[in-house]
Amino acid sequence: MSQVFKALSDPTRRRVLQLLRKGPLSAGELSAQFNVSKPTMSAHFAVLKEADLVHVEKAGKSLIYHLKLSVLEEALLGFVHSFGPAAEAAEPGKEIAR
Repeated sequence: MSQVFKALSDPTRRRVLQLLRKGPLSAGELSAQFNVSKPTMSAHFAVLKEADLVHVEKAGKSLIYHLKLSVLEEALLGFVHSFGPAAEAAEPGKEIAR
């Protein structure tokens, strides 16, 4: 789950995921939406792949990115449930560090 939140911590990567919600896009189509270098975008794509938030398929010379929404949903639901009523209560007398 920490890899997912690392990926989501960057506004560029969040925007890539938002664009992919509309459907698969090539690396070039995604990169054209940002004012950054291609190597920088490649680094962002690598973080998203490492977090398993995107699936990549090769189509000729192009890389096509697909959003793996189920992974994102699972991570976010897991995070929310960790703070819900079913989450373990803190030991009495111990304060939670903030």
